[in-house]
This record gives sequence, C-alpha cells and structure tokens, in this order.
Amino acid sequence: QVQLGESGGGLVQTGGSLKLSCAASGLPFSMYSMAWFRQTPGMEREFVAATDWWGTKSEYADSVKGRFTISRDNAKSTLYLQMTSLKSEDTAVYYCAATSSNYWRSRRDMNYWGHGTQVTVSS
Repeated sequence: QVQLGESGGGLVQTGGSLKLSCAASGLPFSMYSMAWFRQTPGMEREFVAATDWWGTKSEYADSVKGRFTISRDNAKSTLYLQMTSLKSEDTAVYYCAATSSNYWRSRRDMNYWGHGTQVTVSS
C-alpha cells in the first residue's frame, strides 16, 4: 500500500520560512518523479514544484520561483519543499504526489497523493 505523509506545515508570518517533508512508503521512491501541489478552498489544486527521479531536474510554478526549493533524499524516501519569503497568498493545503509520467504540472498525471498539510501565512 502506497503512503505519502506530509509534515512541517503550520502558521508563519509573512516573510518567514517553512520546510515541508513528505515521507513515502510502499513504492520504489527513486523510480517516481515527485511533486508538490497546493489547494485553497473553492479553488483547483495547483502545481507548485516537481523534481525528477534523482532530483537533478526541477520545475516551479512562476508564483514560487526563486522562493521555494524542491529536493529529495532517495535513501530516506523523502521529498522536501523549502519555502522562504512566504506571502499570504501561499496559504493553502500542500500535497505531495508521485508520478510515473513525464508531465508534472497536471494533477491528473499524478499516480499517488498524500493527505496534505496546512500552511498558513499571516500578516
């Protein structure tokens, strides 16, 4: 059974930082590209960042480019998202996802999802 478990969310002030983690089990982690998405109430889940099998290639949404960094540790089967210079518009539930697809930006191409972790940025 595949499980993706996010952690590290919380309440942070504008301009602050948080680091999210996603621990994976039940799948050959190093054989999947991994991604972060986020969702706010009433909105569609949107792409945030993704990285390939070995973490050598990454993509970011324009809204987070230069502020967020995605990384992974295949030995620990864990995905990370370092978030800096946080803004109120970054407030959302953040989900990690695993995909065997070469297309990372669509939630429809994700094979597995975690349950999400809440990030709230307050001013």
